[in-house]
Amino acid sequence: MNDLDLLTAITVFVLSVLVGVEVISKVPATLHTPLMSGSNAVHGIVVIGAMLIAAESHTPLGYVLAFVAMVFGAMNVVGGYVVTDRMLEMFKAKPAAEKTAQNEKAEV
Repeated sequence: MNDLDLLTAITVFVLSVLVGVEVISKVPATLHTPLMSGSNAVHGIVVIGAMLIAAESHTPLGYVLAFVAMVFGAMNVVGGYVVTDRMLEMFKAKPAAEKTAQNEKAEV
C-alpha cells in the first residue's frame, strides 16, 4: 500500500466518523429501536468481513486481528438484539391481573 492509498483510506475513515457522529446526534429517542436493528445488520457484515480477512490471512497477527474483529462484531450483534428486545418489552401491554394488583396497591 503506497502513501496515497493510505492517505485516501484515512481520509475516508475520518470523514465517515464525522458524518456518522453528526447523523446519529440528530436522531430522536423514538427511532432508537429501528436504528438498533439496522446496526445489527451492519455488524453482521462486519463479522462476515472479519471471516474473509481470516481466510486471506497468512500470518499469526492477521489471524489474531480477524479473531478479535469477529468477537467484537458478534458482541455488537448480540448486544444490539438484547437492547432492542428490552426496549420492545417496554411497549407491550401489561396483563390484566398485574394491572389489577397494581391498582389495588395504589388504593391502599
